[in-house]
Amino acid sequence: MAEIPRPAGTGITVQVRTPSGLAFVIVGGVSIILGGLAAAATSPLGWEHGSWAAAYLVLVTGAAQLLLGVGQDHFTGGNVSGRLSVAELVGLNVGSVGVIAGTLAAQPWIVDVGGLLVLLALVLMLVAVRGAPSGAAVVVYRLVIVLLVVSIPIGLVLAYFDAGAP
Repeated sequence: MAEIPRPAGTGITVQVRTPSGLAFVIVGGVSIILGGLAAAATSPLGWEHGSWAAAYLVLVTGAAQLLLGVGQDHFTGGNVSGRLSVAELVGLNVGSVGVIAGTLAAQPWIVDVGGLLVLLALVLMLVAVRGAPSGAAVVVYRLVIVLLVVSIPIGLVLAYFDAGAP
């Protein structure tokens, strides 16, 4: 079990049982930092979609991915196959790159492909914890997935409006 060190008396402790759980923590943490950098660069660069990209990086590929990866690791006791974890990581992150790149390039079909990959990864993450004991934490885990799944079609429609597609 890997534990992310922190100064005594500060923050929270994140424990993961598997390398895949740690991968979700690392990728999620890096995404949060990248989102902060995108937010800082938005105004000086006059970046039209900068605040949106920053929010997506922080909330979806950052916080949500971190929460879902740690949650899955915890609720399954680390008993998730490496292939499944790789499929989830690739789906979430390649899909998110597609969503961001498609939005920035005003190519909604790329956003569609990215959104589909994210959706597939979220379904895999939901199915992976189907045998988890009930409790508030599992409910929060599932609600985060539902919130993300509901936001996908909304984002896809907005991508078409933003690109000026008919």
